[in-house]
Amino acid sequence: MSNKIQVESPLVILHGDEMAQVAFEQILDRFVAAHLNINLVEIDLSAEHRLLTNGRAVFDAIEALMEHGVGVKNAGMTVNRDQLDELLERHPEIERSKLDPLATKSPNGAIRKGIGGNITREDIYFRNLRVRKPHWIDRDIEVDTMENGGIKDSYNELSSATGVVKLLFVGKSGDPYELHRREVKKGDPWLLATNNIADVKEWAHRFFQRAINEKRDVYLGLKDTVIAGYDGVMRAAIETIYKNEYRDQFEKLGLQYNYELVDAQAARIVANPPERALWGVPDNTTGRKLYKLLNQLKRHGMPDRRSHVSISRMSAGGGDQYGSFNMPAQEDGILKVVVDGVEKHARWVKQGDPILLMSNDAEAIKDWVSQVFRDASRKYKEVYFGLKREYMEYDDVFSDVINEVREELAKDHTRVPSFMIMRPSRQLIKMITDPPRSALYPSQNLDGDIFSDISAALGGSLATASSIIESKNGTMLFEAPHGTAHDLYLKYLETEGKEAHFNPSALIYALANALETIGERESNEALVRYATRLKLALEDTVGDGVVTADLKGKTTEPESEKVVDMHGFLDAVAQRLGASAA
Repeated sequence: MSNKIQVESPLVILHGDEMAQVAFEQILDRFVAAHLNINLVEIDLSAEHRLLTNGRAVFDAIEALMEHGVGVKNAGMTVNRDQLDELLERHPEIERSKLDPLATKSPNGAIRKGIGGNITREDIYFRNLRVRKPHWIDRDIEVDTMENGGIKDSYNELSSATGVVKLLFVGKSGDPYELHRREVKKGDPWLLATNNIADVKEWAHRFFQRAINEKRDVYLGLKDTVIAGYDGVMRAAIETIYKNEYRDQFEKLGLQYNYELVDAQAARIVANPPERALWGVPDNTTGRKLYKLLNQLKRHGMPDRRSHVSISRMSAGGGDQYGSFNMPAQEDGILKVVVDGVEKHARWVKQGDPILLMSNDAEAIKDWVSQVFRDASRKYKEVYFGLKREYMEYDDVFSDVINEVREELAKDHTRVPSFMIMRPSRQLIKMITDPPRSALYPSQNLDGDIFSDISAALGGSLATASSIIESKNGTMLFEAPHGTAHDLYLKYLETEGKEAHFNPSALIYALANALETIGERESNEALVRYATRLKLALEDTVGDGVVTADLKGKTTEPESEKVVDMHGFLDAVAQRLGASAA
């Protein structure tokens, strides 16, 4: 007779890519198959399988999560141009022109929107982690951003009617044609932003020339994988200028050029900053936030980090840049926004100018704010919202909803947590330089990505955080907030699996959270105890000084640390799990 724990409810497993997938398969073998009788509904969300199914795998994942209610998602690749070319060469039967966007883009946004889920990211509590914070006072790092364009110079308003937003274009033919349409309800915010590609190119010349004059390495940060028709257009223009006109000068001077997604770049430069650098963030709304943060750090330094940081991301409505329509203008002409048959705004664009149209769902915003307040009330957290209300009607709707939810909670005699509304730049500075002991920082999607990566990096590693996606119908998806560890995977392949350097902590924690949720829902006390023991075994492993390379030197007793590879770490967790059962 098996002594495995019997579990009635299925668990949805969404597989991913590269080193994270190597770890995930071992975790499932060691901590699920070896201890539980449970039905795993497994879906392959690897980059290659998404391509082969033309994105159908993403819809399968959404349907499985909605049917079964609890899942664990592994990190997956968002393929760049070179990786897509390689995949298509491997599968010549696939026609590029017929690919659905979900076949090549990140599935994360579609899944979050499909299940109507918002994200809460929290630090995993490891009692002995004490990050050696970098010395920041007077550090010689500068942030350079564009003064104009983008969301700063957008046209935005709240829809006065329920209907359809149409984005029309009038070019040299003189006949308007429709670029995009989407449904909105009365009160939903929408926004049109454009950037002048000539201004972007002028900024790029100034940026690279400044780096040469001041002898600085450069770091460029954009979100081209998610906003390919907007940030991707700017990246292509900037990098063409660098390659054609500045690369030789950089190499002669020994200067480096670095590009990363802006969230990863932000985490790297704040948590592990170079001595001297010039950081370029063309998007001025993001650029100003990071400019202000770094100036604050240079004046006051970084305080000891003893607080528990939680970040909630608004994503269920598919809002802001992540759910936008974006593309470069195909010719000179006029953009027009028509809402329910009424022209609301028109502006000139030139060929190549990046265009962004985004909207949000006021009801989804309300669901998110309600979730934020419920979470904060349950865990006694203070709440700090970041909104750009002074020139953004788009953000002002959030303020109205916050007050509406607060009044509804008060009428229901539900505790309303302490909260403040501040500018997003002040929100970010508060989170990094002056965090209270237990706080929740609600952010829209792009800010949430940036804030999460900064906070996770300052917490020790991206593998020392948890991520929970919760929808109002109770669907729960647990995931690790890190990526696939491409560089570590290449080393793993080169050494035929002998070098497996990866921290599986976040994946273990996500699995334990999912099992605990299933146990609570089916009143399975044995499963709840097992999930609790698994979390404790993970925490005790790090607490005993057994760490992977990313945490080396970051514990309270670095001289006593035992640095192990992924296999050694999983062995240590399994050993402590077994000991707790004895």
